[in-house]
Amino acid sequence: MKGTVFSTVFLLAVAALLMSMFLAISYGAKEITLSTVWTTLIHYIPSDTSHQIIHELRLPRVLGAALIGAAFAVAGALMQGVTRNPLADAGILGVNAGATFVVALSFAFFPNLPYSWLMVVSFLGAVMSTVFIFLLGSSTPGGLTPLRLTVAGSVVAALLHSLSSGIAIYFELSQDLAFWYAGGLSGIKWMHLQWLTPVILLTLLWTPLLGRSISAMALGNDVASNLGIKTKRVQVIAIIVSVILAGVSVSAVGSIGFVGLVIPHMARKLVGVDYRLIVPLSAVMGAVLLVLADLGARMVNPPKELAISVMVAMVGVPFFLYLARRERGSY
Repeated sequence: MKGTVFSTVFLLAVAALLMSMFLAISYGAKEITLSTVWTTLIHYIPSDTSHQIIHELRLPRVLGAALIGAAFAVAGALMQGVTRNPLADAGILGVNAGATFVVALSFAFFPNLPYSWLMVVSFLGAVMSTVFIFLLGSSTPGGLTPLRLTVAGSVVAALLHSLSSGIAIYFELSQDLAFWYAGGLSGIKWMHLQWLTPVILLTLLWTPLLGRSISAMALGNDVASNLGIKTKRVQVIAIIVSVILAGVSVSAVGSIGFVGLVIPHMARKLVGVDYRLIVPLSAVMGAVLLVLADLGARMVNPPKELAISVMVAMVGVPFFLYLARRERGSY
């Protein structure tokens, strides 16, 4: 029965993703019919203006939104699973802030850095902030708890955002870094997808292998250890995978929070607590959320765009407050 429910929900999520992608390609400052979208996909005509808009601007943007939405959602699901913290998310825990900080340093000292290297330094920034957060959260008596992890992440995120702002002001990078602060997909081109796609897809394809171990750890580390799970190793691997997904995504679209917070909870409500099911469903639902958020950001006041982080936060902030209120008794 569980497999049937998951198959049904997963297929519906995939259908929703395909529909949202077609809508996102069709609508914008210039509306394009679905038939034109389909024609462009199967027979691209470079001389046609509508085909150019679809192929050069909207298609890489929508594919990037789906890919990065999946990455952020899976990163959040893994973090919530291994830390048993329902508030865990790459943005809330400061991982995104670390990546943004190193991007600011790169703009200041290496302004002509190729995108491939920007991805690498963004990942290293995410690693740096993650290690610092875990050390800070576990340095107090009693060790690391969900509350301490959240507080440590918030403190580190605030510190790194302040440092990034200081660098931007001192080196006159405010305009360049505005994109990374607000988050957006307008800069996604085919060149970015050539680097993003293999890294994110290979990482995502590997994550379901962690599902059984993380599901066992949700019952407690002692129970997981009795089942033969090497909890420390699983935690380290899951965090590394999360940091790769979040760090690489931030290098492309900036700091977009709440995707990894909201989506895993929705997936858990639909398919239960088995992370072998939560992870793939989170990937598809995260892709749907970011594609629709990007479409909404473009449609509020065309041809101008609203920051995509604002659209996601409209869902994420109330959800975060709801979770914080619901979980306050467990801390």
